[in-house]
Amino acid sequence: MKGVFKKVFCLGILLACSGNLNAQIKDSIPLQELDEVVVSDSRFAIKRENSGKTIVKITAETLKNYPGKSVAAILNEVGGIEINGSRSRPGEVLGVFTRGGRGRQVLILLDGVRISDPSSFSQEYDLRYLATNQIASIEIIKGASSTLYGTNAATAVISITTKKSAETVFSGEFQSVAATNQTSADQDFQLDEFSNSARINGSIDQFRYALSFDNQYAGGMSSLLTDSNEEDVFSRTNTDLRIGYRFSEKVEIGLFGSDIRLRNDYDETFGFIDAPYSFESRQKRTGFNSKADYKGGDLNLNMAYTDYKSENFSLFPNSFEGNNLIVELFNRYSYGNHLSLLSGLSFSQDRAQFQSARKFTLIDPYLNAVWISNSGLNLNAGLRLSNHSQYGENWVYNFNPSYTLKTKEGYIKAMGCYSTAFIAPSLTQLFGQFGANPDLKPETNKTMEFGMEYRQGGSLRTNLLYFNRLEENTVLFNNSAFKYFNAETEVEVQGVEFELQWKFLTGLELQTNYTFTERKGDIAIRIPRHKVNLNLGYQLNSRTFTSVNYSFTGMRTDTDFNTFSAVDLDAFSLFGFYLAHEILPEKAKIFIAAENIFNTAFTEVVGFNTRGRNISLGINLRFP
Repeated sequence: MKGVFKKVFCLGILLACSGNLNAQIKDSIPLQELDEVVVSDSRFAIKRENSGKTIVKITAETLKNYPGKSVAAILNEVGGIEINGSRSRPGEVLGVFTRGGRGRQVLILLDGVRISDPSSFSQEYDLRYLATNQIASIEIIKGASSTLYGTNAATAVISITTKKSAETVFSGEFQSVAATNQTSADQDFQLDEFSNSARINGSIDQFRYALSFDNQYAGGMSSLLTDSNEEDVFSRTNTDLRIGYRFSEKVEIGLFGSDIRLRNDYDETFGFIDAPYSFESRQKRTGFNSKADYKGGDLNLNMAYTDYKSENFSLFPNSFEGNNLIVELFNRYSYGNHLSLLSGLSFSQDRAQFQSARKFTLIDPYLNAVWISNSGLNLNAGLRLSNHSQYGENWVYNFNPSYTLKTKEGYIKAMGCYSTAFIAPSLTQLFGQFGANPDLKPETNKTMEFGMEYRQGGSLRTNLLYFNRLEENTVLFNNSAFKYFNAETEVEVQGVEFELQWKFLTGLELQTNYTFTERKGDIAIRIPRHKVNLNLGYQLNSRTFTSVNYSFTGMRTDTDFNTFSAVDLDAFSLFGFYLAHEILPEKAKIFIAAENIFNTAFTEVVGFNTRGRNISLGINLRFP
């Protein structure tokens, strides 16, 4: 199978001149625009048909139609992504598996700036921190993007853009949701989950402002699958302040500050015993975004400083402290309508406190070019030099040509990509208190992709994509030796992604995706081999929207921590329903959602509870 795939890939490269990886996808989350502009794959605003990467864009319109959903639940509906824990008790630790990779191989950006926790085991970002109501849109670039975004961007980049200030002097939004939080075995339908958010914002002459508050509380469920009636509570509070000033039509700056507090109860994993353990964490973040336009381009300077403090209260209490400073300067310039050049310099410093303070520093210059021709042949290519204080110089690059053939009502496109990524071990893996190994080598990734995309008018778009990725020096943890180590063998991941978006009747839209993933070289823990998402949305009238959704998650392998043996988990299917009605157009909306309608019992993680049939009710108010 491996040899056949590689031969087909080589043939596709020769015939299509290595097609551009545009696979512009919508996935199972209904999106309203079929030809919107994308930014994240090149940092230039270009049409989807000219893009050089696999991108899913979740728009503001989409998020408005699905209030109350967590960021993890939204991302779990995207093809190629599995968010393990998103269907369990709120507060469970989330595992982000993209294209057969791990959480450390996914990079998360907030308003264009990397966010990651240097005190965590894998230096990844905890999605539980994020509040959906503060988000305007999400772009997901699948595949290696280290050229543009640096270390860790091996399987995907999730670029989150927060809401902007209204053009009026004052605007406000309030949302409240009450829901059940119960397992399939305990269907008492008590309201045990609540979330509330409020946001005020506006613009006064050249000054703009936005203040947001979000709170979530969930009880009613135990973390572990036991006979106990004990409940493990999760709570999170987000406060965010943003101000900005436009000095002229060409120069503007924005300042931001946020404070996030999270508390989560949990139980004893070894032996699966109910326990009064808890985890508390606080994230404080501040920084600025600035932009200066000039004829043909713009100069951007962004900075963010984030401080993390966490503490475990258990039989083995411990605390985690870390911070990072990110500074990036980049310039964009377009030579007419065909050639755009991006050049930049990124600086980051990650610190974590163990027995002594440890830090990493990265200084990365990079260059990327986008060429859009009149003939249909386009190119996105770039180069980056990562200067790591621990591992020295490491080059990464990408090459993404494509060819688009225009049709009467749309286009047919050939897509292809070859890209590399560099991932340094985390500070915890090298110097932490649990199994640290200072001799670890950095992980490298090589990814190739090719496929086809077809679009017809504004009603149909579909694509089929094959991907293959090689991991070298994968960092693993040996439970027997209680130590991190580099895998001696390569890990190969290959798969196929299919997506379809079809507006086949007025007001009726179908979104579906299928992903096949095969991982060789180690055990594919919690990564489904087959996964399907389907969403059918119907705009009943100008004020009422409804949808039904279906998801299938295939067999996976997990680890039983009592025996440290591999366990096969059964496949499962879930159905959901959503209905929203605007009481006052653009002012007041009420909604109801039901998940796991048929109350299916299933397992995400061995020994842990999952959510059964649950109902949520909510209201959203906007003013003036």
